Amino acid sequence: MKITDVRAHQIRIPYDAGVASFRQGASAITALDMVIVEVTTDAGLTGWGDAFAYVCPRTTRSAVEEMIAPQARGLEVPDAAGIAAVMEQIQRNLHLFGRYGITMFAISGLDIALWDLAAKIKGVPVHRLLGETRRPAIPAYASLLRIGSPDNIAAECKKALALGYGAIKLHETTAPAVYAAREAIGPGVPLMVDMNCPLSGEQAIAFAGTCRDAQPMFLEEPVWPPEDFAALAEVRSKGGLGVAAGENACTEHQFRQMMNAGAVSHAQPSVIKVGGITEFLKVAALADRLGVKIVPHSPYFGPGLLATLHLLAGRDDGFVEMFYLKREACLWGGRADVDATGHVAVPTGLGLGYEPDRGVMERYRVA
Repeated sequence: MKITDVRAHQIRIPYDAGVASFRQGASAITALDMVIVEVTTDAGLTGWGDAFAYVCPRTTRSAVEEMIAPQARGLEVPDAAGIAAVMEQIQRNLHLFGRYGITMFAISGLDIALWDLAAKIKGVPVHRLLGETRRPAIPAYASLLRIGSPDNIAAECKKALALGYGAIKLHETTAPAVYAAREAIGPGVPLMVDMNCPLSGEQAIAFAGTCRDAQPMFLEEPVWPPEDFAALAEVRSKGGLGVAAGENACTEHQFRQMMNAGAVSHAQPSVIKVGGITEFLKVAALADRLGVKIVPHSPYFGPGLLATLHLLAGRDDGFVEMFYLKREACLWGGRADVDATGHVAVPTGLGLGYEPDRGVMERYRVA
């Protein structure tokens, strides 16, 4: 079976985040931009992938169309055991465009689609290809967008718990915000604080000390630049809190540098950034050897969400991250949403488990 084509679909689905906001510089972001990768074969099977896009979907789309598609057309579709070799060769072929960032986002989309195809050919869900299935549903945490006001943060945390979520993540950078959340959710609910790289090492250590009594599970990316693993390690050793990072890292190589530096208690590979399922598996195996917990970065709603669920199905711990917002539409007909117990069911259909709703894709397609 050969790959006949690779297409990139730019999809933009509006959302309502209530009192929260999502910004890029001075501009508010009010829609989820996705680049869905469609890999077709001469046997009529289709594989679906997901390339991280955020606020640069046209760039990611171009990377898929101009770099990935020419590499993939005409290739024999590999089985699960052969995907790693195919993807390594593509990484080697494209290394002059950079080993991180947009190039790896596009590579991730192809890799996920190949796993989808491999599982469909085998007649099983992706998680069955990955090994033992340990969890049929994955606990989700509500990933709140930036709010600012402690009163509003407390109110949103309570709403999320009422919907069934069993853990909360903030995107805040002040101690009052952290304490407002802790008071609202009580002492037994996991609380995470995503800072998005604003501080120096010294400032982050001080912030950790200020927030320690609120007992966050970790501070996520407290330091600028995110690849300053020495500074992260110092925050972890002196701040008295766990430290998480990895959404801005690509490939096992960079995660190895991070973990060897002692920078993180929690590693956050993002399957649509890191190099797909193949690289995620390498990062997870490395983390398990080194005693680092895996808490994936996964605030997205395309095939990358499904891939994350399959990857977590074989692990005993780890949450799936769900942006706390109301989407105008869903590619999966609501089947990959959080249930009343705060879990997301691992798909049991072939491949990634679900086919995207082409009607939704057409309605929200960006030409």
